[in-house]
Amino acid sequence: MDAEGFGELLQQAEQLAAETEAISELPHVERNLQEIQQAGERLRARTLTRTSQETADVKASILLGSRGLDISHISQRLESLSAATTFEPLEPVKDTDIQGFLKNERDNALLSAIEESRRRTFATAEEYHRESMLVEWEQVKQRILHTLLASGEDALDFTQEAEPSFLSDTGPSGRSALDSVEVAYGRQIYVFNEKIVNGHLQPSLGDLCASVAERLDDKNVSEMWAMVKQMTDVLLVPARDALNSRTSVEMQMAFVSRALQFLEQSYKNYTMVTVFGNLHQAQLGGVPGTYQLVRSFLNIKLPGPVPGLQDGEVEGHPVWALIYYCMRCGDLVAAMQVVNRAQHQLGEFKNWFQEYMNSSDRRLAPTAENKLRLHYRRALRNNTDPYKRAVYCLIGKCDITDNHGEVADKTEDYLWLKLNQVCFEEDSTSSPQDRLTLPQLQKQLLEDYGESHFAAGQQPYLYFQVLFLTAQFEAAVAFLFRIERLRSHAVHVALVLYELRLLLMSSGQSARLLSQEPVDPPMIRRLNFIRLLMLYTRKFESTDPREALQYFYFLRNEKDSQGENMFMRCVSELVIESREFDMLLGRLEKDGSRKPGVIDKFAGDTRAIISTVAREAENKGLFEEAVKLYELAKNPDKVMGLMNKLLSPVVSQVSAPQSNKERLKNMALAIAERYRTQGISAEKSVDSTFFLLLDLITFFDEYHAAHVDRAYDVMERLKLVPLSQDSVEERVTAFINFSDEVRHNLSEVLLATMNILFTQYKRLKGTTPASPARPQRALEDRDSQLRTQARALITFAGMIPYRMAGDTNARLVQMEVLMN
Repeated sequence: MDAEGFGELLQQAEQLAAETEAISELPHVERNLQEIQQAGERLRARTLTRTSQETADVKASILLGSRGLDISHISQRLESLSAATTFEPLEPVKDTDIQGFLKNERDNALLSAIEESRRRTFATAEEYHRESMLVEWEQVKQRILHTLLASGEDALDFTQEAEPSFLSDTGPSGRSALDSVEVAYGRQIYVFNEKIVNGHLQPSLGDLCASVAERLDDKNVSEMWAMVKQMTDVLLVPARDALNSRTSVEMQMAFVSRALQFLEQSYKNYTMVTVFGNLHQAQLGGVPGTYQLVRSFLNIKLPGPVPGLQDGEVEGHPVWALIYYCMRCGDLVAAMQVVNRAQHQLGEFKNWFQEYMNSSDRRLAPTAENKLRLHYRRALRNNTDPYKRAVYCLIGKCDITDNHGEVADKTEDYLWLKLNQVCFEEDSTSSPQDRLTLPQLQKQLLEDYGESHFAAGQQPYLYFQVLFLTAQFEAAVAFLFRIERLRSHAVHVALVLYELRLLLMSSGQSARLLSQEPVDPPMIRRLNFIRLLMLYTRKFESTDPREALQYFYFLRNEKDSQGENMFMRCVSELVIESREFDMLLGRLEKDGSRKPGVIDKFAGDTRAIISTVAREAENKGLFEEAVKLYELAKNPDKVMGLMNKLLSPVVSQVSAPQSNKERLKNMALAIAERYRTQGISAEKSVDSTFFLLLDLITFFDEYHAAHVDRAYDVMERLKLVPLSQDSVEERVTAFINFSDEVRHNLSEVLLATMNILFTQYKRLKGTTPASPARPQRALEDRDSQLRTQARALITFAGMIPYRMAGDTNARLVQMEVLMN
């Protein structure tokens, strides 16, 4: 633009400004250059947005139109699509239109049936999913509960065990996780099971375990097993189950009697040790027996006169002290000897004691008992002689609130005194302070006093003794099991009780280690024996599976909540955890015979156990292990079915040494050879699929090795795909009968076959011109044949009712075009 043009533009602008200023109705707007620039940018952006959308639509139309697609038609079809997610009944027609009415009713009936079927399918799938989640959650709960070692609190100890892994071993191979005590116990369990398995007379498990304590040279353990043997040496009362037997009066009286015998013998041993350790002070002499032993013991315990003691002395010792300690040693005859010597000072006590000594249940007749209790309440309750009060309370079973701390200064003394006061007969005439039942004593010791009173953490053996001697076997075992260093003792005490049918077991495996069920009588506790055993073996089952199997054999008669045999279930988990398939279950030799495993000793029908383990391995996705196990269990259908699943994904892969395909191929060939030699066959469809997959592996091996002619011959013999137009229909019909394992590889088979044809075509085109040996006509016929075969493959790929990999058809068409 020249200077005149600029001048004219300036003149017009000044004129426009003058006219604008003359109009007073319009507001005067002033903007600087920056504001004008921003406004212009906004206008430009608004115009560009509208233009870019239109440009994009134009570009899309051009692109899709070049591919033969009509944009307007596609838009109309998309708009006509309904977004309804369910089938809706058709609109009814007029009643006069009979044909339309019938058609509408038929369509409505079909749609209603489809909708109902759809609803039922979704409901069934949801139910299956819910059941699967419940089963899985039950298994997770079991793993969580297996770490719950506390008996009274839901305290999870996540440091006890690690989550089992199928990828790596939990510890160094060849190193046992058992300590010396556990090894010693395990040896006795092996001896016990050997006798049972071989049909010999069942030995005493208690004696076998007690022999371990003798070799350990541990006084506490030896005393514990002596107590266990004493308490379990009772006649089993015939009953429907262990609960009725344990709660019977006869059984409870036997337990109390055994506990008293143990405490009395222990105290007698204690007095002997004390006396023989202080012979000078004891001045032992006279006729050997309990009386002389107690007299010498009192020379040490009561060396001088004690104030408050009554009724004189016998040979220089307080008469009631002599009577009490003779009774404490369990010798009533010796106590009667003291009574006879001092009968003039004792009044009517001699008659009462004579009756007490001669009674079978250490109980006076009701008349004499009431008379003694009355005399005690009137004259002796506040007596200054503690031994006299203790003896009267023992014989009359009265004043149960008095703990007699001056005399019973140790826990064993207190326990002996209270067990002597326990009553079993219903007696309405007795007052509450004169009646102590076994459940009351159990509650007092377990709940009222508890672990803190007895300092159970510092004295575990003492608290175990307190519970065990009061027939609280389950609580005693559960307590001892919680202490890591004493766990092996607890487990074997539980095994002894279980074998003697004295153990009360939890009704469900998911229960806590020590539980109480609502229907049980008060103070009855139950032990989750199955969980106890599984927790104990978890420590060493991966390193010492043979020993774990010995313990699992005790569960051969137990079942879980689903009714499955616990022995078989534990063996299954043990085999999968330890991966010791050959050692535990046996292995197949080259000739097809089975070499026995450890399990053969424990089970007559090993096939059932092996099948259970195989199913478990299959459910966990360990298919190769499951194949070997199913072959051990002589189940060819499952063997070939699983091998088909394993082979299908690797059929078309390139074989390489140590590869997954190479390993599976060798495994499959070995199975095929064994089955062919032994004449074993599976179900026809499974069998044919297995051998077809093996043939396809051979085909792909030749193909990857560039042996195209040999690969072509294999495919021609398999007759899997058509190699002529005449056989297309036949192959499409046959395709329906192929399994999914074969169909999965169809895309690769078609591409490999087309590649072979294309390679042969290129090789044909690259040969020298026609010669007398190969006339032109032969070359043309071969060329025509290859192209016909390629067209047959294309036709086959389009006709089969199967969705192949995305670019398969395109690649097939591309190679077929190159051949034309």
